[in-house]
Amino acid sequence: METSITPVQISRKGTDRLASGHPWIFRSDIDSAGDAGAGETVHVLDPRGRFLGQAHYSTSSQIALRMLSRTPEKVDLGARIAAAQRYREKAVVDSTAYRLVHAEADFLPALIIDRYADCFVVQALDQGMDRAMPEIIAALGEQFSPRAIVARNDAAVRSLEELPREVKVVKGELDAPVGISMNGLRLEADLVKGQKTGVFLDQRENYLAAARYGSGRALDCFTCTGGFALHLARTCEKVEAVDSSAGALVTARKNAEANGLGNIEFREADAFELLSSYSAGSKARRTYDTIVLDPPAFAKSRNQIDAAARGYKDINLRALRLLGPGGILVTCSCSHHVSEAMLLEIVAEASLNAGRTLRVLERRTQAQDHPILLTVPETHYLKCVILQVA
Repeated sequence: METSITPVQISRKGTDRLASGHPWIFRSDIDSAGDAGAGETVHVLDPRGRFLGQAHYSTSSQIALRMLSRTPEKVDLGARIAAAQRYREKAVVDSTAYRLVHAEADFLPALIIDRYADCFVVQALDQGMDRAMPEIIAALGEQFSPRAIVARNDAAVRSLEELPREVKVVKGELDAPVGISMNGLRLEADLVKGQKTGVFLDQRENYLAAARYGSGRALDCFTCTGGFALHLARTCEKVEAVDSSAGALVTARKNAEANGLGNIEFREADAFELLSSYSAGSKARRTYDTIVLDPPAFAKSRNQIDAAARGYKDINLRALRLLGPGGILVTCSCSHHVSEAMLLEIVAEASLNAGRTLRVLERRTQAQDHPILLTVPETHYLKCVILQVA
């Protein structure tokens, strides 16, 4: 006996939003949700009662519906995971760690799955995917036979879904960091306590791009576990890698030692304060040939954009004062509220204030295993610009 599917009727505004290609419907555009439960798969109807598709329903978030399909057939989550893997087999090169599922961009809204060699990390960011977790874990087990699966459900957004924030091993055993390879480097990934899900996978291709242009003395700000620094060390004479997290630097040092890279100096410090002291007119002033700025997201909401713009301008201005003619600046923003155009404008203002003329060498984004949906701007969050001082 088939279980009936709850209909949820949305407004004309919500209907138009779906027609524009965006898969989210906000609570203000729900006309009727009946007795739809937390995380339930529902049928979405327009104001005239016409079927628009299937979605996961949230009882608490302002994003009340996340579309799964525009057809009435049951959604096979395992088949979509398999399709995501087929794409990664084409997109990922020279790495045993990559993003297997990038939420909406892989038509699995609010689901993140990262692969680290024979282990997986999953994040369910809404009630629907949290409810579907047994099916997701079963699919991973069947398709990949993983050594371990870790649920990194510690993201703040889960609180908006009234879901517990927790980290636990849900399949297999894992009592130590996982060894991976990336771009010819051996790295250590802490899947339980590390940043994001263990390593910044979205910068993988940008690491290589930075190394192509990098030379001489390099400064890597916000290095975390050493992603940019390790790659720069293969093309630069000396690298200074800075981060405020002592724990992250422990892993960064281990990564450097594992790859025989002895030309990196790791420094625990606040990057803003360090850049300020280095650019001051004193004996502490330093100059570099290559500088990387990869800060955490300064704008996590729209009302933080102005403060974020000031922060980005500040660090870029200070960095530019440390670069001479021919110097390379790699500057990044992972705030999806800060567009590429906005970032370029901010850096342009900083260059004028610093008295530097900049030439754009490359405009980049997140790695290809973090695909972007053309009609969903939220999937395009990482901006990376490589510039040269004229």
